[in-house]
Amino acid sequence: MTSYPLHVAFIWHQHQPLYRSALSGRYIMPWVRLHGTKDYLDLVLLLERYPKLHQTFNLVPSLIVQIEEYVNGTAMDPWLEVALKPVEQLNGVERRFIIERFFDANWENLIYPHPRYRELLEQRQKYGTVWCLENWKDSEYEDLLAWHNLCWFDPLFQEEDAQIRRWIAQSNGFTLEDRQGIYTKQREILSRIVPKHRELQERGVIEVTTTPYAHPILPLLADSDAARVARPRLPLPRARYHWPQDVRVHLEKGKQLYESWYGCAPRGLWPSEQSVSPGILPEVARLGFNWLVSDEGVLSCSLGHFFERDDYGHIQSPDALYRPYRVETPTGSLAMVFRDRRLSDLVGFNYAKRPTEEAVKDLIEQLEAIQRTIKTQKLDGPHLVTIALDGENCWEYYFKDGKPFLESLYARLSRHRSIRLVTVSEYLEQFPPEHTLDAERLHSGSWINGDFTTWIGDPVKNRAWELLAQARQVLEKNPRATSESWEALWAAEGSDWFWWFGYGQTSEHDALFDQLFREHLQALYVSLGEAVPRVLLSSLERHESRGSHLPEDFIRPQITGLGTDQEWARAGCIEVGGARGTMHQATSIQRVWYGVDHSHFYLRLDFGAERPQAVQVYWFYPNRVNYNSPIGLSHLPEEPPVNYQFRHQLDLDLQSFQCKLREAGEDGDWCDRGTSTRAALQQCLEIAIPWVDLETPTGDQPQCVIVLAREGRFEGAIPTGGTLEVRVP
Repeated sequence: MTSYPLHVAFIWHQHQPLYRSALSGRYIMPWVRLHGTKDYLDLVLLLERYPKLHQTFNLVPSLIVQIEEYVNGTAMDPWLEVALKPVEQLNGVERRFIIERFFDANWENLIYPHPRYRELLEQRQKYGTVWCLENWKDSEYEDLLAWHNLCWFDPLFQEEDAQIRRWIAQSNGFTLEDRQGIYTKQREILSRIVPKHRELQERGVIEVTTTPYAHPILPLLADSDAARVARPRLPLPRARYHWPQDVRVHLEKGKQLYESWYGCAPRGLWPSEQSVSPGILPEVARLGFNWLVSDEGVLSCSLGHFFERDDYGHIQSPDALYRPYRVETPTGSLAMVFRDRRLSDLVGFNYAKRPTEEAVKDLIEQLEAIQRTIKTQKLDGPHLVTIALDGENCWEYYFKDGKPFLESLYARLSRHRSIRLVTVSEYLEQFPPEHTLDAERLHSGSWINGDFTTWIGDPVKNRAWELLAQARQVLEKNPRATSESWEALWAAEGSDWFWWFGYGQTSEHDALFDQLFREHLQALYVSLGEAVPRVLLSSLERHESRGSHLPEDFIRPQITGLGTDQEWARAGCIEVGGARGTMHQATSIQRVWYGVDHSHFYLRLDFGAERPQAVQVYWFYPNRVNYNSPIGLSHLPEEPPVNYQFRHQLDLDLQSFQCKLREAGEDGDWCDRGTSTRAALQQCLEIAIPWVDLETPTGDQPQCVIVLAREGRFEGAIPTGGTLEVRVP
């Protein structure tokens, strides 16, 4: 048996939707500009220092188009408009906007390290927006406008650029001239992104791939009924979306733009959200793409083979996952690689919370464990481990934007004798796929749960698809269609609007995403000289999020699993998931609602893109002397409050929907006791727990923590780092 190194393909996905309104021509949000100064150039500059390590980078066309407009000075967003305006000319609306929106960044890693920025944040948090409006002088606005832009400069640029270092050391006393200089520096960094990727690709250090132009879910454009392959009973829009020709346009436009930027044709394709179906493959092959990437869940469903993992999370059938597959279509042959979801999520979501060297050591040990399994099973031939993830948002949660993590990881991998980092294409050129996958057996799904429910099936998402279908029909029949008409349609077909609509993901900018989607469609009608449908003139859903807040009064919800807003209007709320930037992890819980009446404690959990296997609620009573027991889950972090001991435990298995109440006994044991708890699971999980079951006297103040579990393992706790306290009526 020939001995091969373990080949590893990192694929970094860089994406932003089209923030430029097709109606007004203005940019609605600043994330292309801000992420452009932090996340797109530094990754390749760091990698350039380690020439033995080859990687793949996917830059979405809609992102690069917008980068070019910022570089050319033709892009302007509301954040930039006020940053470049003399402070003395700011009106009251603009000053409120600055106070409310110029802390939109990861507080721990982008704000707290800078004393002046942190000081301004703490003033707003302590005293509120109105106090700031009444008490802040021009100097506070000057500094805040500067710091919101300064904090996004990647640490690599902070270290290498003397002017950026001087601004950061200045701390306060910023002027309009400083802010103009900061903006010039942003454009300078943005201008280097595409040329540097082209240079490194020409040198063979990286491979650059592309995505359909406006990042649409291709299978749903081809046929929205594809959503029922994974979810046969999924409610779908009343108007079927069936425009396979749009699949071709997004692919062609993406390819043409790629060739203009990089001087060659793309070989690889990252289908938006790694979403695939048999219906899109012929068009991908026809346009000359060599390979595309998707998720292990899609492969699992395609093969009818569940990828079992051991207690350490290692795949037990590496020969199935860690090989490329050949797929034959009527228009040509394609190779497909499938990412290891767990390894990708460790980099994307887990390692940021761990000490740098511990995280690096763990990732390398994970790869070495794959090697051992391959050898133990005596599997012949080379193997390719694909680690594919969002390449921008995760770094906000790492210390120094992930620079120490990546430097340590790359240094160790450069010295490693049996792990080789490759681009996907160079691996396929050396080792053409030997495994085959019948194109018709390819599962229709995405990287989230192997289905499309993040983008379709929810009432609001479906309504958006219906409005899109109506506009598409009007456009098809109208002889006055212009290039602007089609651009507006392609922008509206992007995945991001549907991501944020309805249940699932949420952010402080949901209303802006709603607005952008509707303005793209409004612009389509305007370009055709057609009347704009009235429904497009107002939001498709309510966006008045109050954030986390305490209960206001007694509540008495019906336990139906529907989560009626009126019934929970006076409840307390903890915002958990969906903060901007967590794009590529399916947050289990988005919000927790809680409240009481004289007889019950009520909980409501709003789920994200996936659900935990089990929900456990633990109580302790600070003013009582009881037996208490620890949480009995593996992988439990040694940190409060989950390392506390508790008096009661409610365990609700969401698969069998069995509910058990336990009470702490001697020696840390848990003893079953009866309960009249009621629970219902539909659109959300609602629970009513009788006070009598917890033996809580009036006036008592129990504290609890909500724990998410899967197969006996700890997955998370709410509230983060604290407990939820209520008073028994």
